[in-house]
Amino acid sequence: MRIIHTSDWHLGQYFYGKSRANEHQQFLDWLLVQAKEHHVNAIIVAGDIFDTATPPSYARQMYFNFISELQSLDCQLIVLAGNHDSVSMLAESKELLSALNTQVVANVSDISIPGNLTEQVFAIKDKQENIQAVVCAVPFIRPRDVIKSQAGQSATEKSENLQQAIVKHYQSLFEQAQQIVKEKDLKVPIIATGHLTALGVTSSDSVRDIYIGTLEALPSNAFPAADYIALGHIHRAQKVAKTDHIRYCGSPIALSFDEAKQNKRVLMVDFEQGKLSTVTDLNVPCFQPIAMVKTSLAALTQDIEVLVSELIEEQSTAKVWLDIELSDASLLTELQPKITALVKDFPVEVLLVRREKQVRERLMLQNKQNQSTLNELTLEDVFDSRLQQESWLSDNDEYADDKDKGCENKQNVDQALARKTKLKTLFKQTVEQVKAAGKS
Repeated sequence: MRIIHTSDWHLGQYFYGKSRANEHQQFLDWLLVQAKEHHVNAIIVAGDIFDTATPPSYARQMYFNFISELQSLDCQLIVLAGNHDSVSMLAESKELLSALNTQVVANVSDISIPGNLTEQVFAIKDKQENIQAVVCAVPFIRPRDVIKSQAGQSATEKSENLQQAIVKHYQSLFEQAQQIVKEKDLKVPIIATGHLTALGVTSSDSVRDIYIGTLEALPSNAFPAADYIALGHIHRAQKVAKTDHIRYCGSPIALSFDEAKQNKRVLMVDFEQGKLSTVTDLNVPCFQPIAMVKTSLAALTQDIEVLVSELIEEQSTAKVWLDIELSDASLLTELQPKITALVKDFPVEVLLVRREKQVRERLMLQNKQNQSTLNELTLEDVFDSRLQQESWLSDNDEYADDKDKGCENKQNVDQALARKTKLKTLFKQTVEQVKAAGKS
């Protein structure tokens, strides 16, 4: 029994104004070749098939063409929705795609309702209809899918109740899968999926912090004892809690400049006698070189020359997409014309120019004014800047020297820091809720 675990395709993504259509098409073509050459029984896509809730028509066409071409390989496709995906858009075609050996799970349904359980627990079968594995298919979970909010609960109570509800949902699916295996006296693996952040994983700039309600990350011991757990959402391939059977495969192409040096991959997972045997990295070729250059204006030409020699093959016509981060203190409006002149003879395209964060902070201290451009800032940077303008402590708290007031002063400072931290968390949650508003 063999599957390919992939996720976070983000079809339809625009990268600083550049379409990724060519890269995505080459990846899908490459994936079809891998499925054929390695005689794969199923491909699991663990969320974020599309980059937005309203992907461009060419991205939808790629998705449907891939499904159509996969059918000739007798390879089952399992598609799970991610936080970027529209539930309604994925769900609208799932009945049709079921006729093409494709199972689409767009949202978590109430498993207490008869029939819903079979939509999330189903078998991977071979050409002879023999069961090869049982899947507990869990897409991105929204709080309303598994719990009802109650008035008067603290944030901690909500988070704990939500985690318990998620654990219960996973366990219910797992028990159903165990029952199928036992009733049919099968020696086949049970595979679970998920699209979330597991505790302790390493993220990247392109990964949005997603909250399932107030729950930021799920501990590894909250997952059921499945033989393999295929996760999506984190773009860097990695094991969870150093376990071989709980894994993120990562995105197949670099979705931010800080992912440029990562070896992108899909995971080929083999099972023998119903148990996990091996997990093999299938490295995805780089179809569009991108790079981040941290340099100065004086060293820019030399650094780009070295970079191009490393990334571009002699016969290649591709241009490297660049993010240039400079240590120079000049204004960006003064730097950009100079950069354009310096790189004009190289096969590169500059998509982003910014100054080092330390340089921007130093200039702000000197000028008492933030001269950063929006290209240099994240939403969190803007919000943090606004928080700095607030007065969090009274004059007494800030300058109190009275020994008797020491404890009271420290308590006030701690409370102020707690309020700032809570506001930052609420801001991040609100941003993600707004971004996800159109995906339900």
